[in-house]
Amino acid sequence: MEELNLLEGFNDAQRAAIEYCDGPSLVVAGAGSGKTRVLTYKVAYLMSHLGLAPWSILALTFTNKAASEMKERIARQSGAECARYIWMGTFHSIFLRILRTEHEAIGFPSNFTIYDEGDSRSLMKSIIKDLDLDDKLYKPSSILGRISNAKNQLVDSKEYRANASNYQTDLRERVPETGTLFAAYENQCRLSNAMDFDDILLYTYRLLANNEDIRNKYAERFKFVLVDEYQDTNFAQHQIVWQLTKDSRRVCVVGDDAQSIYSFRGANIDNILTFNQLYPEAKLFRLERNYRSTKMIVDAANSLISKNSRQIKKTIYSENEEGDKLQLIESYSDKEEGEAVVRRLRQLKKDDKCEYRDFAILYRTNAQSRIFEEVLRKNNMPYKIYGGLSFYQRKEIKDVIAYFRLAVNPDDGEALKRVINYPARGIGATTLAKINAAANAGNASIWQVVEHPADYGMQLSSATAKKLIAFSEMIERFSTAAAEKNAYEAGTLIINESGILKEIYKSSDPEDVNRQENLSELISGIKEFVDQRLEEDTQGISVSDYLSEVSLISDLDSDDGETDDKVTLMTVHSAKGLEFNNVFVVGLEENLFPNQRVGESMRELEEERRLFYVAITRARKRCILSYAKSRFRFGKMEFENASRFISDIGPQYINVARQEKRSQFGSDEPDLPWKRRSMWGGADNYRQSTSSYSDNRSETSWRSRYDNREERREPRPTPTAPVSRLTGKRLTPVSRVTSTPTNTPLPLSTGLSIGARIRHERFGLGVVENIEGSGDSTKATVSFEGAGRKQLLLKFARFSVVED
Repeated sequence: MEELNLLEGFNDAQRAAIEYCDGPSLVVAGAGSGKTRVLTYKVAYLMSHLGLAPWSILALTFTNKAASEMKERIARQSGAECARYIWMGTFHSIFLRILRTEHEAIGFPSNFTIYDEGDSRSLMKSIIKDLDLDDKLYKPSSILGRISNAKNQLVDSKEYRANASNYQTDLRERVPETGTLFAAYENQCRLSNAMDFDDILLYTYRLLANNEDIRNKYAERFKFVLVDEYQDTNFAQHQIVWQLTKDSRRVCVVGDDAQSIYSFRGANIDNILTFNQLYPEAKLFRLERNYRSTKMIVDAANSLISKNSRQIKKTIYSENEEGDKLQLIESYSDKEEGEAVVRRLRQLKKDDKCEYRDFAILYRTNAQSRIFEEVLRKNNMPYKIYGGLSFYQRKEIKDVIAYFRLAVNPDDGEALKRVINYPARGIGATTLAKINAAANAGNASIWQVVEHPADYGMQLSSATAKKLIAFSEMIERFSTAAAEKNAYEAGTLIINESGILKEIYKSSDPEDVNRQENLSELISGIKEFVDQRLEEDTQGISVSDYLSEVSLISDLDSDDGETDDKVTLMTVHSAKGLEFNNVFVVGLEENLFPNQRVGESMRELEEERRLFYVAITRARKRCILSYAKSRFRFGKMEFENASRFISDIGPQYINVARQEKRSQFGSDEPDLPWKRRSMWGGADNYRQSTSSYSDNRSETSWRSRYDNREERREPRPTPTAPVSRLTGKRLTPVSRVTSTPTNTPLPLSTGLSIGARIRHERFGLGVVENIEGSGDSTKATVSFEGAGRKQLLLKFARFSVVED
């Protein structure tokens, strides 16, 4: 293979990174810089230039897909035979191969089993039960998370129990027996000849660290080690790479510290930031040319990420076209945001004559997909949820909907089987199987048997009979509520009394917090459904009416269509590694993005900023940012400022997106966040918190500004609601929702007239076009800037008149 041909088409920085093979190297590859191509060709270069045998090269990746793509490229360059013998794969697949070969050194048979997450949860659940511990405090997933964190730090159960600080932490978290559970879990895995995924890393490290002959064997075999996405490695992976390369020093790691966003999975950004401390002689190569995005997008992203202090300095640039500035869509409400984003998407598609697949809508949390799903459906625009379920297909949502279905139709057998023992109420699988058999024998519905088990020949213990009676009485109460109350009032009652609310809120694990956010979004959706129909004087606000609307959405979800030409909806975390011509980054509000759990942690804040950087750099041609001044949460409208991250972007790179008819509602002067005192007091006064900030700016921390933001933000309602113990935000707990109307009728003496400008809590700014009726039946037809024409029943309308 000719070297000239092999390296043809690379820029100078890429070529230098490929050619250097004499010692350790760190290749910092900016977004869109051709990282995978460089890594692939470096493997080919090692074989052609250094003459290394394929089996003497170890290449570690994070996904099987990445490994497969690299092997295919290498096969095209060097031949299929060479590609076949390279040790290339994920950390877990490569290390599992080593462990099976060296199993005797770690005391396992060669055919040991690998437990997946389900196996681990089932085992932990049994151990908790055997130890007679409260499974409401000792949740299997939570305990396994603690054990996983320990193993990723190369700590086993013996070391964990010997550390007094671990016990003190567990005691504060009300799980003091975690060490005991860790030991029992470890022992049961041993007895079962099984490992979980974390064990693969832990035992590989111990195999190499405790057996010098085996370490030497593999250190000598692997003449060169390459690691992809090094910013995503955890401590265990980092240490295993060190064990294999500390003698030869022939290691090349590739990654981008600016895209380190997976700390919740154990990734440690320090691994890439301190690489040169472990390998002082390491050479640093910066791949700074972005081949993906326009100059404007790259420069905007640079201005954002420069605000992080802990980073490897680099200047990403693009030689593509200049491109459009980032656009900022400011909406009054989350509902208006959904309408505005989809309207802009439709216009871009028309102007560019492009496909739906050219668009992605990125959000911080899965729960945010609901509004965009509904607006896209209303506009007959195809979409797909990437890396997650459609909102109405998520388990916690389907559980609630199943209760709603039972309330309307108790004979719905599938809904009953889903929730008869969720949350757990002692009606187990054995009892349900007997009920089902009796129903089949008696040609009756499951519900009929539950209501009258004796009539169908069922012999039950008194305890089981009482549980069935309690369940049937609960469903009957739900049926009464569904018949007498509107969907929001009945729905909140069902969510409370079914026990789902308590079940979902009993833990603050990240997985459970996500479920809480989804439940909050569902409640808000039901509230919007009722409010909109009341305001527009539309018939049908019952649970049955709501189910009719939701069932239509669910049916469409199951139809994947015959084309992949769809708008992509996904979280920013899921978007890493992908790219689209047009990207919308939505929900850019404080306590949402950055996430409300950031608190006082500068480390966490910088990761949130990196996450925003990843979002922006997914775009090739256009990046549109969006935020709402108000958002429904738990059925209550809450107000927030625009995200502080918007002000991190240089004002020269961003424009406000003007909506149609904007001149009706005020000045045409773009209302950029940094031009309003409600943001941070202006771009020139934006305070930076780290040493990497511009020298001509104040050193006052952003936290001081953030603490004083109330005096600068727009007026907001006087807080009367309680504060969430999880989020610290005001909210209306479902447990306190009653049938008392929350809308105060608008006095007709307000002087509302045709041509008046109003601000609606959900629809934003609008102009009154017509008024008809009298008294409680008075209606107004209003043309809203973001939501179109609406007819509002003034008795229930929530708006204020905008004075000239």
